[in-house]
Amino acid sequence: MRMGFGLIGLLLALAIVALLAKKQWGSATRIAVPPAATGVPAPAASDAPASVRAQSQQVQQQVREQVEALMQQPRPMPDDSQ
Repeated sequence: MRMGFGLIGLLLALAIVALLAKKQWGSATRIAVPPAATGVPAPAASDAPASVRAQSQQVQQQVREQVEALMQQPRPMPDDSQ
């Protein structure tokens, strides 16, 4: 009897988690990220790269520049007033 209630409780918990995961997955797939939100500006039609390779290199260069800019910023010093 005790094992039966345990099994029913486990299946019920699994069903609840599955429903929540399904809801979360459904809402995550419907969200469209606009190009401006990714941090990479959308190319204009006139200066768009001709190939996927050129686009990839452009994105790599932008990421490299952003990382270098972030590395140049000074780190905040910890407060030693303890």
